[in-house]
Amino acid sequence: MTSAAAGRPARLVVDPRDPAGPGLATAARVLREGGLIAFPTETFYGLGADALSEPAVRRVFAAKGRPADKPLLVLVDSVAMVGRVARDVPPRARALMARYWPGPLTLVLAARDELPPALTAGTGTIGVRLSGHPVARALVAAAGVPVTAPSANPHAAPPPCTADQVLAALGDHLQAILDAGPTPGGPPSTVLDLTRAPAVVVRAGAVALRAEDLDAR
Repeated sequence: MTSAAAGRPARLVVDPRDPAGPGLATAARVLREGGLIAFPTETFYGLGADALSEPAVRRVFAAKGRPADKPLLVLVDSVAMVGRVARDVPPRARALMARYWPGPLTLVLAARDELPPALTAGTGTIGVRLSGHPVARALVAAAGVPVTAPSANPHAAPPPCTADQVLAALGDHLQAILDAGPTPGGPPSTVLDLTRAPAVVVRAGAVALRAEDLDAR
């Protein structure tokens, strides 16, 4: 696993509009090697790990002090990547993806059986989102795996909007921080559970859903 000098995370400065470059490549390598990184999203900095690696997922829980019964949502780089974590992608899900992705809508789908148990917290479901932030989207694409995305803060602490806040809160747990400047904060992603009919809004957030979005037929 890649580690930063003197036990502190590498601070990788990237352009928020055009993040491609050595910093992004380094962060993607850290993820593939099982490490933890922080990266910007549309709202706050997130805590990233390879969502398909049980040890990496457990590091997320340990770093945050997150209760084991709280599943993690994951970011994907495309609708095609959803198939690596979800058992199937029903037509209603595809319609919502076309309407709201990239953007702050997390869709809860039936999880593939082989996912790390910690990731789903035994729920049998998985929340997936295609981020609208260029850095987050580019990171997932460069890593080639779905990436966890809880906020990069200890459980129940205020979510961070800057790399400095991440460093103060979780610096000892990270291998790298992708620093693209401050994030705007604001409401989190809307979470919609499509495993129930009609669909259920688990968390109200940045996307204001329409009545027809809840009809999961």
